[in-house]
Amino acid sequence: MQTIYAMHQHESDSLDKEERFLLQSIDNSQDLYLLMLSIFDELQLKERTYLELASKKHLATKEEQNPNYKFVNNSFFKILANHTAFYDKLEERKIDNWKRNDDCIIFLLEAIKTSDLYKRYMAVETTEFKKDIFFMYDVFNEIIAPNEKLYDYLEDYKITWVDDIPVINTLLSKQIKAIKSFEDTIELPQVFKDLDDKEFVRNLFRKTVLNEVEFAKEFENKTPNWDKDRIAELDTIILKMAICELLKFPSIPVKVTLNEYLEISKEYSTPKSSIFINGILDNLVKDFKASEKLKKSGRGLL
Repeated sequence: MQTIYAMHQHESDSLDKEERFLLQSIDNSQDLYLLMLSIFDELQLKERTYLELASKKHLATKEEQNPNYKFVNNSFFKILANHTAFYDKLEERKIDNWKRNDDCIIFLLEAIKTSDLYKRYMAVETTEFKKDIFFMYDVFNEIIAPNEKLYDYLEDYKITWVDDIPVINTLLSKQIKAIKSFEDTIELPQVFKDLDDKEFVRNLFRKTVLNEVEFAKEFENKTPNWDKDRIAELDTIILKMAICELLKFPSIPVKVTLNEYLEISKEYSTPKSSIFINGILDNLVKDFKASEKLKKSGRGLL
């Protein structure tokens, strides 16, 4: 939807170029995941370095001479340190943002260390694996994920990440919470679940763009009280994509298509868009069934 909208705004007619941008944007979501996960590695390294340097100061305090390593020895850090595939992927994707821009790490570390969450954790001398993981889970959800400075950095670095941030944060949160022992690890997610998944992205994009005029005609007569210029451009794109799925993708259930595009309209378009789009699509589905244009294969797809 966003790529098609961008094509309209830039009046671009290069389908291959825009498709490459679309796939690259999706691929970049993996970099965001790796970057977010690498925050933990950098936090541990930054704090360990600080404690070691402080202990060697000429006029080190008693606390600095005998630093509390409970945070840097947290079980989650140890699990991540043994994650060879993670470090290989960081190198492969050239993810080194925090090495070049450590101000975000310093800011996050300070936010963590001044929190009540951290103080309560450090006040208990004993270490328990389960509590270590819960602590990191809370640190991520309460301090790292909602941090505005981090969000601003990510948005400025790559604008296509804006919509990916909530998804990546939710995934990481679930992965941390799921760790039960040292034998567990964090499974690095794939961008696409399989080749068919990637092909669907390409086909939906191309079939929508190449048939925009045809799809627009399908709903022109269904909006008697709406002048063309009054319909939000995003709404027309959402309608065209939905019609594309209804007519060009026989394996996708009608209800799935309707639900997905209604959710997209609620998230991205005007406050009344979902009601408008729901009404149009309901009427279109009835017409497509009556004219036998709606051809779905498999049970329960209508």
